[in-house]
Amino acid sequence: MSEPASISTSIAGRYATAVYEIAKDANVVKALEADLDALRDALADSADFRALIHSPIYSREEQGAAIAALAAKMKLSDTVANTLALMAQNRRLFVLPQLVSTLREIIATEKGEVTADVTSAKALTKTQSDKLTKSLKASTGKTVTLNTTVDESLIGGLIVKVGSRMIDTSIRAKLNSLQNVMKEVG
Repeated sequence: MSEPASISTSIAGRYATAVYEIAKDANVVKALEADLDALRDALADSADFRALIHSPIYSREEQGAAIAALAAKMKLSDTVANTLALMAQNRRLFVLPQLVSTLREIIATEKGEVTADVTSAKALTKTQSDKLTKSLKASTGKTVTLNTTVDESLIGGLIVKVGSRMIDTSIRAKLNSLQNVMKEVG
């Protein structure tokens, strides 16, 4: 059973704030960013890792030992390794994905950056990415990092999410809109 999203987000937020403050005070935010990249990749690539953090069958001790071994193998900073050990001890590893994304948001905000989630029907070329980044920077007034994914079901166009704003120029959305208009007319 997973916890309700709001509880996970709240727990992750508390850990993220503490980790960021510790990293900032120790002047190791760059190392923290590298650790976040490594954890994001591990979460994306390893079903075993995802099972370890979510499965209730592992005891605190088993999770703690596994996390300590992983942290050493991944060469994570002491700050992150200690946080993961504490999370394992408190049975809070299930919030790790939210912790990673919350820490990324905190760091980006501190740097005056914003991340735009971009979904396109085909992978964007370097030129397209550069133009989109430039356009989003002009509209937000902040440095923009693109987080791109491909969804061929869009047929064409883009879906861009920046904060709470979403722009959907996909052909799929236009076809759905047209279909709704046709239902009303018919």
